[in-house]
Order: sequence, then structure tokens, then C-alpha cells
Amino acid sequence: MTRRSCTIYAVGIICASLLIIGIGLLVLQTFRTLMHNRLKKEIVLVEGSRVFESWKTPPPPVYMEFFFFNVTNVDEVLTGAKPVVNQVGPYTYREYRYKDNVTMVEDGTLVSAYNTKSFVFLRERSVGDPAVDNITTVNIPAWAVMNKVKGSFFKATMASVMMNSLGVGLFTTQTVDELLWGYEDPLLKRIASSSPDVEKDFGLMYKKNGTNNGEFVYHTGEQNYMDYGRVKTWKGQSQLKFWSSNHSNSINGSDGSAFHPLLSKDERIYIFTPDLCRTIYMDFEKDVEVKGIPAYRFTPPRSVLASKEENPDNEGFCVTPQECLGTGLLKVSPCRKGAPVVASFPHFYLADDKYVAAIEGMFPQRTHHQTFLDLNPTTGVIVRANKRAQINVLIQRISGFPTTRGLSDTVFPVMFINESVVIDDASAARVQKLLLIATVVSNFPLIIVGLGVIMLIIFIILLVRVRRQRTTAEEDTSYSPVNDKEKDDPQNGTYIGLTPKADPQA
Repeated sequence: MTRRSCTIYAVGIICASLLIIGIGLLVLQTFRTLMHNRLKKEIVLVEGSRVFESWKTPPPPVYMEFFFFNVTNVDEVLTGAKPVVNQVGPYTYREYRYKDNVTMVEDGTLVSAYNTKSFVFLRERSVGDPAVDNITTVNIPAWAVMNKVKGSFFKATMASVMMNSLGVGLFTTQTVDELLWGYEDPLLKRIASSSPDVEKDFGLMYKKNGTNNGEFVYHTGEQNYMDYGRVKTWKGQSQLKFWSSNHSNSINGSDGSAFHPLLSKDERIYIFTPDLCRTIYMDFEKDVEVKGIPAYRFTPPRSVLASKEENPDNEGFCVTPQECLGTGLLKVSPCRKGAPVVASFPHFYLADDKYVAAIEGMFPQRTHHQTFLDLNPTTGVIVRANKRAQINVLIQRISGFPTTRGLSDTVFPVMFINESVVIDDASAARVQKLLLIATVVSNFPLIIVGLGVIMLIIFIILLVRVRRQRTTAEEDTSYSPVNDKEKDDPQNGTYIGLTPKADPQA
């Protein structure tokens, strides 16, 4: 066997081996499974893991924007006219968040922590000075007191007299700073003098700067990667006590800061949010890309805040059967000390049209008012997010308070927030590197198949070249007659010339 023949046989064997091994690994998904198992082991909430430090202190900057609705026709509203509001904002704060008192529990399968947040005002990202700009809006402390005493003629009368003596109205004008971080309310101050459990100060973000919202206990994800970051208990409770059904009181999903790897487009993302006193969910909407990182966008569907008629599962969120609001609203008074506070998406996005029509100045737009999460499906990392929610107050006629007689029942918008984050460049580079490794490892069988195809092409070229060389050699060694006599010779071209033999007797 010649050297050339050996080479051809070797190339053929290598080609066949690569193709068989590559296709086999591709069908069995061996390397993809190995990579996924590696991710499941590394993305866990334990000391020394790839994600633990960034989970405790997230590096991407978070911004909190506050938008207020300034009422421009208070006197007309008090006589039953349609409210007219102007949106004022944003007033932007840099939000610093970290997890405090992190402790491993139950042999490292759970981890407890407190989510601490602090806010620093950013003038360059804001429309004005919160210490100077005034906003006219609903007097939430007054409405909270009126709702607390309604149903009792004596208490309502006393509260009405107290409000009149203090000059407290149904609307108030305060600075942005006061509305956010707190001010001493005269009505609450009077009540607090005889009821120590009542705070004399009120603010939409009162005592929320530099504080936490209670202890969370999370699953680490070591036992099941699907449980990574899932909340087990909040304030020691695995079920809430605010609502009227077990389904509504359930604590499901993460707290919005961590999501398990290997996400699917078909799954529903659950998030427990103490601000809404409930668990919400999000569904896949579309594929997006942020800083070169592929992501799935998840958004809350209309059914999350749908009416009980539209979504029977939401019946448990009705404070009473008579206080069931329509689609797009959630009355959170059970966890707001009885205050008539109603949550919604900004500008009543995804709510019934009647709530938009009741207030002049509402312009719901998906681009500006939708809440969404952009998650990298391989790692579960948040690459971009916008949490948008609106605080409203339910105003209505209340027996015992003459100033409410002219009012129409209205869900009155006070303020909405936009809490946003985009992955920073350093974190994006780390995620891209990890995705590159995962892609190369997962697609390694394709590389083997590719090499096999290349070797197959080389094998075919060698075969063709050998075939041609053999054909040329045969043509060079084939027989050709030298003259015409040779052609006609019946003895196959052999010709022997003889001379006559001489006669010896001649």
C-alpha cells in the first residue's frame, strides 16, 4: 500500500469518526447538558458563588423617578366637577440598595436578609427643586381619618369638628420634599396627642430612606435551581393576612432582584412585592437585546389587576364584596392602616376606560407606563427593568362630613413612580463572556461536525485527484502501432523478415 493510499484511508477514518461522534453528541445534547448543570451549580446564593456578592450589593445603578399630579381646579372639584391635573416630574433619586444581615440558615439551603434602600436626589435629572416646588393634591391624612371613623356618627362628627377647627381641607398644598419624605400634619398631630400609636408625620416615602421592609428568607437554589432567589417567608410569614383567600395571600416567586437561570418563554414569572402587599406575575412578551446581551421581556398582563368578573382569582383582593374595584385597580388599604389608597399602573394603563375618562390629564401609553423585566434567559440576570406604579386615593361622599357632599366618587391620582435599572458595562462584559463560554461549550458538537465536514471535503478531493492520476497513467502506458504494416499484420504485429535459403547444389 502506497503512502498516498494510507493518507486517503486515514482521512476517511478521521472524517467518519468526527461525523459520527459530532452527530451523536448533538443528538444527545451532552455538552449542552454539561453546561446547564454547571450553571445550575454556580448560580446559587451561597458564599463564594459567582452571583452571591452581586446579589448582596447589586452594581448597576438604580434610579427612582417620582411624578406628581398637580390639581388645578380644587374649588370646582369640591362641587362635583371633573378634576383637572397636570403631571409634574420627574424628581429623580439615585437608589442605593443592598442586603443587610445576610445569614445562611438550614444547612445553607436558605438565606435570610434585609433589603435596605437609601435615596440621594439628582438635580441634573430632575425638573426642579423638591424643597421649593409645590404640589396641590388630595389630603391623604384627612381622607384616612374620615375613612377610619365612617360608620360611627359620633366619631365622624368629632372628626369633622376637629378638621374645621384646624382648617384642614380635603386637598392640601405641600412641597415635593414634604409629600415624599414627610411633614407634620396638624390633624394627625392632634389625634396623636391622645393616641400614641398614631404617627403625627405623613409622607408617601416616610421612613423609607435608609430603612428596610422586613426580613426575607430566600431559597439558595442549591437543591433545585428553579428555587433560586424564591422567597420562602417575609417577616416570618409564608402567607399574608391582608386578603380574603389563600390564593391572594400567597407569597410566590422572588422579590424581583434574582431569577433562576435557563428561563423559558412559556413560563410565568412570579414576584412578591411588599409595596403592593401581594404577589404579581409576568408573562413573556418579546425578545429584546440590551448592550449586546439577548433577553426575554416579561410584562404583567391585564389579568393581574383585572376585576373579579374578568379574573375570578382576584376576588380575594376585594376588601369587602361592596368594595371590589374594576379592572386595573387594587385597593391596598388593608396594608396601609385603613387609608383609602388604591394602586394602579401610571395613568391607569391597562385599567377600565372609565377611570381614565374621570380625570382630565390622563394619557396612558404603553411606552411610558408599562412595567417590564428584560432577563437574559441563560443566566437569569436582569439586564434592564422598569417598575412603574401609581398611588391613588378613593374620594367619595362620607356621612358626617358636609364638605364631601358635592363630590363625585373618584379614584384620584396622586403620584406615580418609575424605578429603572440598566446593566452596567462591567457587568455586561462579564455576562457576555459567560454567554460566549456557554455558547462554545454547548455548540462543541457542531464544531466537531464542522471539522468532520471539512475532512469529508478533503477526502473527496483526494479521491478525485487519485482517480485523475490513475486515468492519466493508463493513457501514458497504453500500446500504439509504429507503422501501417504493423496495423495490418494478422499476427498481432509480429513481423520477421527472412531471406531465401541458398541451394547447396547450386
